[in-house]
Amino acid sequence: MTLCLSLLIAALLVVGCIGEGPSSPAGSVTPTATPSTVSPSVSPSTPATSSSSAAPTPTEVAASSLPSPTPSEVAPSSSAGAGSVASCTGTQDNRDFYASVAAAVDWPVYCPSMTGRWSVITGSYRLAGGGHMDISYKGPNDARIELHEGAFCSDANGCVPPGTESGDVTFGDLPGTLVQLDDGRVAVVVARGERESWLAIGSGLDATTFASITAGLIRLD
Repeated sequence: MTLCLSLLIAALLVVGCIGEGPSSPAGSVTPTATPSTVSPSVSPSTPATSSSSAAPTPTEVAASSLPSPTPSEVAPSSSAGAGSVASCTGTQDNRDFYASVAAAVDWPVYCPSMTGRWSVITGSYRLAGGGHMDISYKGPNDARIELHEGAFCSDANGCVPPGTESGDVTFGDLPGTLVQLDDGRVAVVVARGERESWLAIGSGLDATTFASITAGLIRLD
């Protein structure tokens, strides 16, 4: 009995030693940080803006804004024939434009000479392929006139919009054909379908008034 009691006490002491023995110290583990890749914030550079506008090319004509005059101010101010660029309607820049074209091409250049507040909307010319000029005007009551001169068209119809021919008129000192266009505008065409031709198109004008303007076009010396 004594022996059993001694064995029981010894067994209890062994179990106790297991429970109270020094535990292995917990390792302090610092996790390895994964470096994050951060893209730098890039602000796209904004191009510098100049306060001054770019200089126009020599073949461009700036438009000028003018109030529309009364309908009576649409007549040509001079008769047809050769004349000076000083008679061309518009600003000095517009007249310089015509002078540049006339000096650069070998076909007759025509400009309008009208009373009233007509102003150039756009104008350009090219010297390649024989050269051609295109220019447009705004007039009273939003009337418009556009001129196309030189080798501007390679089509047999002369680049005239669809319409009905309605009589003989003049384009300055050149014989032309009046065309009532299907869209309500009116046109005068000279040498239709040829390498060098002349075309005027008008809107907001009756045929008689428009024909009087084209008749008054001046051939520049």
